[in-house]
Amino acid sequence: MNTNAAARSQAVIPFDHHRVDRLMEEAGIDVLLATSKHNVQYLLGGYKFIFFSAMDAIGHSRYLPVVIYEKGRPEHAAYIANKMEGGEHHNNPFWTPTLHTATWGTVDAAKLALDHLKKLNLSGARIGIEPGFLPADAYDVLRGGLGAAALVGATAMLERMRAIKTPQELQKLRTASELITDSMLAVFAAMGEGSTKQEIVEALRREETNRGLQFEYALLTLGSSHNRAVSPQSWQKGEVMSLDSGGNYHGYIGDLCRMAVLGEPDAELQDLLAEIESIQQAAISRAQVGVLGGDLIAHAESVLKAGPSAKFNDFFAHGMGLITHEMPFLMTNHPVAYEGTDAAKPLEAGMVLSVETTMLHPSRGFIKIEDTVAIHEAGPELMGNRGRGWNFGGTARS
Repeated sequence: MNTNAAARSQAVIPFDHHRVDRLMEEAGIDVLLATSKHNVQYLLGGYKFIFFSAMDAIGHSRYLPVVIYEKGRPEHAAYIANKMEGGEHHNNPFWTPTLHTATWGTVDAAKLALDHLKKLNLSGARIGIEPGFLPADAYDVLRGGLGAAALVGATAMLERMRAIKTPQELQKLRTASELITDSMLAVFAAMGEGSTKQEIVEALRREETNRGLQFEYALLTLGSSHNRAVSPQSWQKGEVMSLDSGGNYHGYIGDLCRMAVLGEPDAELQDLLAEIESIQQAAISRAQVGVLGGDLIAHAESVLKAGPSAKFNDFFAHGMGLITHEMPFLMTNHPVAYEGTDAAKPLEAGMVLSVETTMLHPSRGFIKIEDTVAIHEAGPELMGNRGRGWNFGGTARS
């Protein structure tokens, strides 16, 4: 299928293309060639082909969606899609003036993308690619056919494109956070003495799936252990549970951690979680428009260092949205390997952060709170803002 510009001239562009044009200009990019599922989804206004949601491999190759966008010329945009996506277009037409649904693999997609680029007369242009999401065989096709055009990295520009969330994106992140919180609270109540980590993770998977989330992961500890892998370990009376989970709602990630105890939390447990909460609140208080990202980190770390359990504690904050670690990047290699390039830049309205404080206590175990915080002109918003104290295990059994 090849839908031309004349037939689609009235299509609504589902993102702020003037802002994207400015970012491309600043990065010295003339044409974008987006090939990651998350950036393709953004540029297509939230669309993600469900057939390849879980994995990309098919036959001898893999799914490779491609969005081509020329700076200042949205009428030249194209979407290179899988053959099965013709039905998706029939039901909800893609906005791009040109659409090709004729690919089964990476080389097919690259050849169609190359054909479209050649029609744009881009001699000497700088074409932005995603090196981490462009397979070698597809790269070879493009590089071999583009002549004097240069292939340059566009990853940083695309990350900045996604950094400011629209109201629609914020609502999806809010929904993801609320549904994960609901799922965790249901699991705490349902699980009791003798429940294994395997059973708890499976219960969480069912709860998230039944609420419309795509379950992504669960990191779980019980008792004094700091091991978050799934195992036959069972929950015992008086022990704590740390439950950290990510769930996907229409492509947007919810990522929170909540705590539970099987029985009544004693005074020490109350104090330990209160210490974690004080660090979280220090970070949240600085999640304001205009505050430097590094100042948020420094304030939270100052409260951490003043606490009685400082030697056991760690604080981390990162941006999130379509992926779990995205702009703003506030810390360097802590723990994920990237540079904290946004630490010296002011936070902006529409950014979303995950802030998390972890205690590795030698006798009481893994104690953690992780929150999702949206930055608004009026102040920070905690998404999924429930269950942040000690939750009680097994209440649905009594």
